[in-house]
Amino acid sequence: RQVAKKRSEYDYLYISARIHAMENRMLTRERMERMLDARTAEDAAKVLTECGYEDFPALTPAAIEHLLDQARLELFAYLRKASPDPGIVDVFCIKYDYHNAKVILKAQAVGADPERLLLAGGRYDPRELLEGWRREELQGCSEEFQRAMAQAWTLLRESRDPQQADLLLDRSCYQEMERLAKALGSPFLLGYVRLSVDVANLRTAVRAARMGKEGDFLRRVLLPGGNVSQQTVASARADTLGEVFQSGPLAQAAQLGAKVALPGGGSLTAFEKACDDALTAYLAAARMVPFGEQTVIGYLYAKELEFTAVRTIFAGRAAGLDGDTIRARLRQTYV
Repeated sequence: RQVAKKRSEYDYLYISARIHAMENRMLTRERMERMLDARTAEDAAKVLTECGYEDFPALTPAAIEHLLDQARLELFAYLRKASPDPGIVDVFCIKYDYHNAKVILKAQAVGADPERLLLAGGRYDPRELLEGWRREELQGCSEEFQRAMAQAWTLLRESRDPQQADLLLDRSCYQEMERLAKALGSPFLLGYVRLSVDVANLRTAVRAARMGKEGDFLRRVLLPGGNVSQQTVASARADTLGEVFQSGPLAQAAQLGAKVALPGGGSLTAFEKACDDALTAYLAAARMVPFGEQTVIGYLYAKELEFTAVRTIFAGRAAGLDGDTIRARLRQTYV
């Protein structure tokens, strides 16, 4: 969505004030601790009513997922209507469209029904997307998205390699995010997109090193558009990843990544957490901005983080994990 002019921060006065008020109802670290310490899952769910969630009709994984899906849809709908530029929301929605594209293509390749795995929350209704694909007319979808789906399907049919098709769709996803961020004229949003690419590439480099795949393999699978170039990441040895990212927000994550990338390097949990925490630290700067598009961007990310935390806590409790084990998997909070 192209924008005729860059919005002024004063256009965001009302929505910024609303968001700063809504931040008070978010899932804080203290509320998470109460959920972890709660005697039963029902008691843990009661803490979420303080955060504006409805009562959980049941605490099955499906019921929790449904409630979180609904909360995400309501969040996107509200911010689309209330934000001076709804295109900001699209940057956070795109990943659901591309997830659905992957599900639809893989299901078609093996003759399965994809509906159960489709996610709501994207720019395009998942069932309409599925029907449009089956009719061979993706009306209303961006040109980039239509082209990427067609190319990924051709690649999947010819190569029988889902990883190649996924990679093509991932590239298109981040390129669309970058195009939208540039069109919105927000350096803060563009910074988030570029850091997201860096995170994806760092994770890929660490996993590739653990599998003993580097060099040419990495050059094929790394994404363009980050602060650190694909070539720089691909040329680095596993134990020098820390140096490649040392001057940016991923310095700590890259140091951890360099350790776990080596044979016998241990669990990826702390590394994965450090990657997510670097993104949170970047976006948390929005809380210092009294009004502007940064407030909307930060809040969108913060709510996604909250949904993930709720899912992690209930899944951990259902699996019988102790509080410390669940705590180790929780990310840094926005508030």
